[in-house]
Amino acid sequence: MTEDTVRPAGRPALPPARSGWSLVLPVKPPAVAKSRLEPFAGVHRPQLALAFALDTAEAALACPAVARVLAVTRDAAAGAQLARLGVLVVPDEPRGGLNAALVHGAARAAAIAPHAPVAALSADLPALRPAELARVLAAVPPDGRAFLADAPGVGTTLLAAPGGAALRPAFGEGSRSRHALGGALELELAHVASVRRDVDTGDDLREALALGVGPRTAAAAAALV
Repeated sequence: MTEDTVRPAGRPALPPARSGWSLVLPVKPPAVAKSRLEPFAGVHRPQLALAFALDTAEAALACPAVARVLAVTRDAAAGAQLARLGVLVVPDEPRGGLNAALVHGAARAAAIAPHAPVAALSADLPALRPAELARVLAAVPPDGRAFLADAPGVGTTLLAAPGGAALRPAFGEGSRSRHALGGALELELAHVASVRRDVDTGDDLREALALGVGPRTAAAAAALV
């Protein structure tokens, strides 16, 4: 049995996730990503940032509800490593910041699969579990936008929209309230900690490590000891 077939006792059953999702990951160049980790990680910060993105992408690709993962990035080296995992790499042509990159990626996803639902997913979820991502996607209504708040309850780690609908991302500090005010439904789910635990600080990384991270993040974090 795999992780996706096991539901520990006490966890509520959710309907099967709709298949065919397109997930868009914004991947900032590792050299400048995760600046708040600098005091904790020092020279290892770029390696950690890339490891987060690779582990997030690999876990997303392993989710049975996901048909494709698109990474929007202007970093050729990161893009090459993501492509080797099976990610569709989209050059960040707008270079207008996070939300512009997500709109660009969602448009590319719509061109590939016009009727597929699409979700923007944070690329710094190194503890991401495919089964937990499937639970979140299963809870998204078929006819409306929805989002999942991050672990602190201030930001957003996932924003979803049905096929053919505008994603309308409003990521950044305080994005939970902006997405709610913009009409997106907040998904209030238990047992999806790995989808909510993005990593910006040393404390965040410790929490992700406690959940259990992917192999690249584990190796990069080991270098901090």
